[in-house]
Amino acid sequence: MRSVRPHNTRKAGLSPGTLAERESIGTAAFITIMSYNEASLEERNITNLDELKQYKTSDKVSWINIDGTEDSESLSKIGEIFNLHSLLLEDISIAGQRPKVDDFDDQLFATLNMLSYDDKKNCISVEQISIVLGPNYVLSFQEAGGDVFDPNRFRIRTSKGKLRKSPSDYLFYTLIDTIVDNYFLILEKIGEKLEDIEDALIAEPTEDILNELYSIKRELILLRRSIWPLREVLMKFEREEFEQISPTTQTYFKDVYDHTVQIIDTLESFRDLSGGMLDLYMSSISNKMNAIMKVLTVISTIFIPLSFLAGVYGMNFENIPELKNKYGYYIFLASCFVIIVSMLAYFKKKKWL
Repeated sequence: MRSVRPHNTRKAGLSPGTLAERESIGTAAFITIMSYNEASLEERNITNLDELKQYKTSDKVSWINIDGTEDSESLSKIGEIFNLHSLLLEDISIAGQRPKVDDFDDQLFATLNMLSYDDKKNCISVEQISIVLGPNYVLSFQEAGGDVFDPNRFRIRTSKGKLRKSPSDYLFYTLIDTIVDNYFLILEKIGEKLEDIEDALIAEPTEDILNELYSIKRELILLRRSIWPLREVLMKFEREEFEQISPTTQTYFKDVYDHTVQIIDTLESFRDLSGGMLDLYMSSISNKMNAIMKVLTVISTIFIPLSFLAGVYGMNFENIPELKNKYGYYIFLASCFVIIVSMLAYFKKKKWL
C-alpha cells in the first residue's frame, strides 16, 4: 500500500503571499459551477474566468470548484475576482498544508486532506483541498480532478434534503462532512487488510506479510497526520463563533466533530493492532526458529556418543580387543542402534520431543 501526494516545489525565502510553483500533476485548471436555490439549478463549466464575477453577487448559492491548483495565473485571477487574501492564495498553492481554519473578514478559509483509496494501485491518495466560504458562494480548490463530492452533487441535482434550501454555510458544512465520512471507508479498507494479515500470520508468517504490515503502519501514520489536526479545526467550528456560519449550521459541526473523534479512536485501535501483529510475527518466527534448533540439537546430541565410538574404534592400534572379533562390526552397529533408541526414549520421556 502506498500514498500519493504531489511534490511541493516552493522555494525558500519568498515573500509572504507569493504563490508556489508546484510540480505539474497533469491536470490543467478546470472550473465547474453549481448555482442554485430551492426553485432552480444552473450547472456549467467555465472557460473564461471573467464569467465568475456574476456569481460573486448572485442571489443564489454558488459552488465553484477549481481542479488544478498548479496554475498560479488562474489562482491570481480568481483571487482578484473574489478578493481573496494573498496569504489565503499562498496556502492554496502549497501542497501538504496542515489542516486549519482561518477567518478573513467576510470569508472563512479551511484547508484539509481529502483521502481516497485506489483499489487498482492498492494505495491511499492524499489530496489537499481548500474551501473558501463567502456570503453566497463556496470556492473549493483541488489539486487534481476527481473527488468524493458526488453525493453532494446528487443532492443538489435532485433537491434532496436541506441543501437546496439552505445558505452557503450549509454547503460549506456538507463538503467537510463528506470528506470526514470518507475517512471511514479508508479505515474499513485498512481493517480488512489487517484481518487478512492476522490470518496469514497465524497460518504461515512470511517476509512478504511483514513488508505488508510495515506498509500499513506507514499508512496509519499518514492517516494520523491528516486526521489529528482536523480535530482541532472542527473543535473551533464547534466552540467558536464565526460571522460566516449561522448558529443552526454550527450545530451540525458538532456531529462532524463526533465522527472525527470516532475515526481517531478507530485509528489508534488499528495502530495498537498492527503493533501487536508485529509482535506476533516476531514471536512466530522465534518459535519456528526454536523448533528448528530443537530438532538440530536432538540430532547433534544423538550423534555425540556415536561420534565418540567411531573415534575410538577408528584409531590405528593393533591391540584394540574387539579388532579381531569377526562379529565386531555388527556389535558396533547394534550398540549404535541401542544408544539411538535409548536417547530418543529419554527425550520422549522428558517431553523434549
